[in-house]
Amino acid sequence: MDKPPEMFDRDYEWSALTRFITDEQPGASLGVVSGRRRQGKTFLLDAACRAAGGFYFGATEAADAESLRRISASLTAHTRPASPHHFENWFEVVDALLALGAQRPVPVVIDEFPYLAKANPELPSVIQEAFRPLRDQRTASRARLLLCGSALSFMGKLLSGNAPLRGRAGLELLVRPLDYRLAADFWDITDPHLALRVNAVVGGTPAYRREFARGDSPTGPDDFDDWVVRTVLNPETPLFREGRYLLAEEPDLRDTTLYLSVLAAVADGNATRGGMAGYLERKATDIAHPINVLEDAGLLHRDADVFRDNRPTYRIAEPLIRFHHAIMRPVWDQLERPGSAPRVWQASRRRFAGNVLGPHFEQVCRDWTLHHADPDLLGGLPARVGHGTVHDPKARTGHEIDVAAIGIADGTKPPMLAIGEAKWNDIIGIAHIERLRAIRTLIGHAGRYDTTHTRLVCFSGAGFNDKARAAAHADPHILLVDLHTLYGRT
Repeated sequence: MDKPPEMFDRDYEWSALTRFITDEQPGASLGVVSGRRRQGKTFLLDAACRAAGGFYFGATEAADAESLRRISASLTAHTRPASPHHFENWFEVVDALLALGAQRPVPVVIDEFPYLAKANPELPSVIQEAFRPLRDQRTASRARLLLCGSALSFMGKLLSGNAPLRGRAGLELLVRPLDYRLAADFWDITDPHLALRVNAVVGGTPAYRREFARGDSPTGPDDFDDWVVRTVLNPETPLFREGRYLLAEEPDLRDTTLYLSVLAAVADGNATRGGMAGYLERKATDIAHPINVLEDAGLLHRDADVFRDNRPTYRIAEPLIRFHHAIMRPVWDQLERPGSAPRVWQASRRRFAGNVLGPHFEQVCRDWTLHHADPDLLGGLPARVGHGTVHDPKARTGHEIDVAAIGIADGTKPPMLAIGEAKWNDIIGIAHIERLRAIRTLIGHAGRYDTTHTRLVCFSGAGFNDKARAAAHADPHILLVDLHTLYGRT
């Protein structure tokens, strides 16, 4: 299948779909495609159906009877039978869809499947029955049925545990946002400093540039502030309310008040359960459920402390939601008034740097360490990259580490490949390196990790002074990583 020329990247996803759809082996097969809204799933699957001559049906929020009428009409238009389809139930629908693959492998897509399952909870069991291994309608078909959905909490449970479709799927594909490097290319931004600031606001969601911002990308570093004002903070653009709508679109979040407050707490720097509970003036047990639901929905991400397993921290997974809660929600009434965005943004820039840009930079540094850094540079392939707090028993204090890369255990103790400090606005000096040296010694004395060859990595968005450069030149275990290195443009 030839990928459409207008599709940016998605090479991995297109390749996975191609292998699944064009598989010549007999018997119908089932695939599940999921991902948050605005990532281009519909465009991807519709393009696959067009390339392979398949059938695409996009479900809507409707009663079961109406959905049956809609799919009857869609399949009639697709196959043009002698008499129109009038399906009475979903058993008939699924058998008709499997019949499309009687002659050759063909993709059959049901998009927004959670809408159908919400109206008819028995639908996953209907599909389970249709895909019984020795059932004639399945063995005689080579249909490649793809169920797609944006409700991650629902889609994540579709193939898990005792779910009806557990063990039935031959493909499970998650369409993720573009990573920070691809996002820079997608927004046509060549300046790494500008690219990271834009990524901290809108992340890697493709629709935010093409549809929501109508192709408006900052023309250069000096245009960033004006771009924020005319797009994200502009009540006339869809981006303005997107941070609120993303939460409202999750079907499992009925009363959103508490969920909004949890996200606001994290955006304000309260990353632990105790911190969130204190911010909300509630017991930690009271917010356990909303935290779990937000995790299942892909809106909140849990990061374990690599030095203390029982002290996880949480971060907002979608940059636009973090920007909304940190910058927009506290002054929402002002922003809704036309012409107030420049004044609000001018007053919010310091908060943006501390509550949005700084944490986002740290996460990008961890992503680079895990996904982009040359393993030879780190002394091995990282098995896990996170952050944490190193306890100093003599000083009775803790030292925070922004980046900690743990290698693959080959013996008694896993190697600590690297520890790092990430500073967006600060020029890195010798004091930062000495701090990392002292922390490396503490980690070694604790005995959990092997620190024999641990690299000391300094990340900076502002640069490094001469003493830091001299130290890195003299010691190959000291690495200085700037924005050009993070973006692979050195």
